Amino acid sequence: MTMKEKTQFSELHDELLLANRDLVLHNDDVNTFDHVIDCLIDVCSHEPEQAEQCAWIVHLKGKCGVKSGMFAELEPMKTELLNRGLTVTID
Repeated sequence: MTMKEKTQFSELHDELLLANRDLVLHNDDVNTFDHVIDCLIDVCSHEPEQAEQCAWIVHLKGKCGVKSGMFAELEPMKTELLNRGLTVTID
């Protein structure tokens, strides 16, 4: 890899890490509304009403963006939600 290619790769890598992303919660047939709401409050710092609205959107539409931010900010939240049994992605 040439120095120019390394520089371009590094710039692209930084751009992807700094780009605004969405933490997306997906519907499943396992978790209860209460569990999902509690997780969103604990992990994503949602207010109870916001967490309940997100849970309903996921239930009705299949998924919902629950948090926006940089990848580095969202990754620990994703990991914790996965550890609590929820299905989440960063899009």
